Amino acid sequence: MRMAEVSTKFELSQDTLRYYERIGLLPPVNRNKSGIREYTEENLRWVEFIKCMRNAGLPIEALIDYVGMFQQGDETLEARKELLIEQREQLIIRMEDMKSTLERLNDKITRYEQTVREKEKTLTRLENEYDEENRK
Repeated sequence: MRMAEVSTKFELSQDTLRYYERIGLLPPVNRNKSGIREYTEENLRWVEFIKCMRNAGLPIEALIDYVGMFQQGDETLEARKELLIEQREQLIIRMEDMKSTLERLNDKITRYEQTVREKEKTLTRLENEYDEENRK
C-alpha cells in the first residue's frame, strides 16, 4: 500500500508518516525501484499501533523506546512489558483526571441549566402578571 493510501486509511498526514519513520517511531518502510514507499501489512500494524498509543496520550519518546527494544529482539521482552505497564499506569492517572474534569463540567452545565430554568420561570411569572394587569 502506498503512503497516500495509508495516510487516508489512518487519517494521518503523509508528513506525519515520514516524521514517524525518520525518528524511528515507525520501522523503516520498504521502497520500490522508483523510491516510493510500499507499506506492508506489518507496517500497517505498526501505524495502527502507533496511532492508537498516541491517541491514548503516550509520549513519542516512550514509543520510540518501545520500537527500538522490539527491533532488538526477544531479550527485551521484559523491558517492553515494563514500559507498557508504566505507560498504562500513567494512562489510568490521566483517565482519572479526565473523569474528574468531566464531572466538573457536567456540574457546571447543570448549574447553567438550572439558572436558565429559573430565569425562564421568572419571565413566565412576569408575563403572567403583566397579562393579568392588562386584563383589568
